[in-house]
Amino acid sequence: MRISELFSSARPSVSFEIFPPKRQDPSLFDDHAAESAMERTKEVVRRIAEARPSFISVTYGAAGGTTGANTAMIAQFVQDACGIPALAHLTCLTSSREHIADELRSFREKGIENILCLRGDIPSGADERVRGRGGFAHAVDLVRALRPSAFCLGGACYPERHPECEHLAEDIAFLKEKVDAGLDFLTTQMFFDNNVYFHYLSRLRDAGITIPVLAGIMPVTNGRQISRICHLSGTTLPPRFRAIVDRFGENPAAMLDAGVAYATEQIIDLLANGVHNVHVYTMNKPEIACRIMKNLHGIVA
Repeated sequence: MRISELFSSARPSVSFEIFPPKRQDPSLFDDHAAESAMERTKEVVRRIAEARPSFISVTYGAAGGTTGANTAMIAQFVQDACGIPALAHLTCLTSSREHIADELRSFREKGIENILCLRGDIPSGADERVRGRGGFAHAVDLVRALRPSAFCLGGACYPERHPECEHLAEDIAFLKEKVDAGLDFLTTQMFFDNNVYFHYLSRLRDAGITIPVLAGIMPVTNGRQISRICHLSGTTLPPRFRAIVDRFGENPAAMLDAGVAYATEQIIDLLANGVHNVHVYTMNKPEIACRIMKNLHGIVA
């Protein structure tokens, strides 16, 4: 099923994200360890699927080719074993055109119809000369290459601007170019203040970007991870959320409850204000996905 078809439904869409095992991990050098890691990931997918999200996205990783096979296998499992549409991530910065063609063939063979087009990053320790070696210096290059295909294409966007852009206006101009290249929908980076999303969506509409923009929500259940997350994504913390982390961050059980409650409140506020599509970064934690969907049962049913 093409994910774009979900957005015309009267039912709000709530989707989740998972990440497959990474082939480059030292623990996965032998086949038995790799198989065990894949089975653990499938069990995570099974449990997350029990919450019945609208779709599940499967991440790809920074190093082109190192996790692509796992992404395709997990996305196929999401669809065939769990009966839920899958969105397969695909990065391009270090990829050749032959590699991208191989990935598309694999997706087609496995019945995957939806791709999230991402630039990706240079893998740690890799030579900078691999950047854009296949003509994919930016995500827009991947969108242009994939648009003639039959895939439903999504892209990423940053409500508080991409960390590499100096101004939000500049970032939105680049985003408009990517949308015009052929995207069907966008998913935002996480944010912790809904006013940031509402302001950003207004700016996008003023810029002529009219495709659906899924609101990206991350339930923070580990106080120690938040500083690194915000540093990498450029996300700011509102005082209200910072107080929660300061008070409960060293208490795992309390932080789990507080993080899920805060994310649920964000989602309810978004839905109440006309935002129809929400994407939750669950970090492979089924208990978070299930608790959030339980909290939303009467709202999204």
